[in-house]
Amino acid sequence: MSYKQINLKVIATATIIAFSTSVVPIVPVSAALIGNDRVAQAQAVEDSRVIVNEFMNRADERTQFEQLGVNRDEANLRVTALSDIEVAKLAENIKSTPAGQGAIGAIIGAGLLIFIVLLTTDLLGFTSVFGFTNKGSANPT
Repeated sequence: MSYKQINLKVIATATIIAFSTSVVPIVPVSAALIGNDRVAQAQAVEDSRVIVNEFMNRADERTQFEQLGVNRDEANLRVTALSDIEVAKLAENIKSTPAGQGAIGAIIGAGLLIFIVLLTTDLLGFTSVFGFTNKGSANPT
């Protein structure tokens, strides 16, 4: 075979391939407007997934998972497998649960509030609880 015959075979093969791909039927494409409610719903689902993923990646939650003996990767896979409705409910629970303190923080806060109220009333002269305050004008004795 000569060089010219090889070139003709290559050109013929390329031409056959080009023509046969142009004959393949093309499925018609339909376009429609997407409603705002569908866009908002998709955005809400995405936001919910972000909230849940951020919660799962917090250091204190990772520590809690380790203490309970839960593999973090397995927990992340299970969260990924949740449906959109389940993720939305979980994200709503995360957002609505107060980020409260423990009992010790509440006791310290209550004690501090009582101290400030008593100190203020002592400085104004309404009470005589603390000896280190100068009495106010309400009680001249």
